[in-house]
Amino acid sequence: MEKRRLGQSSLQITPLAFGGNVFGWTADEKTSFALLDAFVAAGFNFIDSADVYSRFHPGNQGGESEAILGKWMKARGNRDKVIIATKLGIEMGPGKKGLSRPYMMQAVEASLRRLQTDYIDLYQSHRDDPDTPIEETLSAFAELVRQGKVREIGASNFSAARLAESLRISTTQGLPRYQSLQPLYNLVERQGFEGELENLCLNEKLGVIPFYSLASGFLTGKYRSAADTEGRTRGSRVAKYLNDAGLRVLAALDDVAERYHAKPAQVALAWMIARPSITAPIASATNLDQLHEIMRAPEIRLDSDAIAQIDKASAA
Repeated sequence: MEKRRLGQSSLQITPLAFGGNVFGWTADEKTSFALLDAFVAAGFNFIDSADVYSRFHPGNQGGESEAILGKWMKARGNRDKVIIATKLGIEMGPGKKGLSRPYMMQAVEASLRRLQTDYIDLYQSHRDDPDTPIEETLSAFAELVRQGKVREIGASNFSAARLAESLRISTTQGLPRYQSLQPLYNLVERQGFEGELENLCLNEKLGVIPFYSLASGFLTGKYRSAADTEGRTRGSRVAKYLNDAGLRVLAALDDVAERYHAKPAQVALAWMIARPSITAPIASATNLDQLHEIMRAPEIRLDSDAIAQIDKASAA
């Protein structure tokens, strides 16, 4: 299995990441264990989570995804075989949010406890915190790195300006540097990343691990009309893609997939994997059939004509 260096960090990751947002939400513990076992058995090693997963699901408190990951790693005894990324900063309860030093010290201990480990491979700022000085956040990360609780740090949902300022402060003050960015990016939502933000990541040699790589499942091709969204957990999230632009992308994916004897989801992920700025797209699965489908994506090598066709269909 190919490994790619994440930015300029010490982490070598496979070109597809498993999105742990489904653990404790659309995948229960037993299903999550089976998915994780299959993912690792196929040679993949990078799993992304967050402390807030899946607080958005009724009845959950947050931390469910990390807790399932922790139980799985303990049961399998494989902590040193996987790269675990998690995030902090989104509200976990009253007074529990942001990137201030006191809260970061509290949040990391909670994540380590749930993950049943003494270190996090990639600890990410889940979103920017304009109320906390960047120096305070990076200094707190520095302390966590010194303590051995964090190996590398990353950012998620940052603007180009704030990410650039963070990198500048890291350089001038000798503080840990964000080695990766986790942006929203997929074939039906290209404009938020491409341009200033993507150029910054390329110029600064940051790894990029996009989330919603399959647009909440839209790019699998299973949602082609309003009727297809009814009764689906993510149906409300994909309704916004059911327009001429979204259907044009699906048509291109269908055409390329037919030529490659592949599925639309595999082609959508292969397109991202081939993009020079992308280290590894993050994708989720809730059953083994879905997982086996997306795990084939890194094997697909799209030629320049296929990439051009998809680019043209998905251009903003």
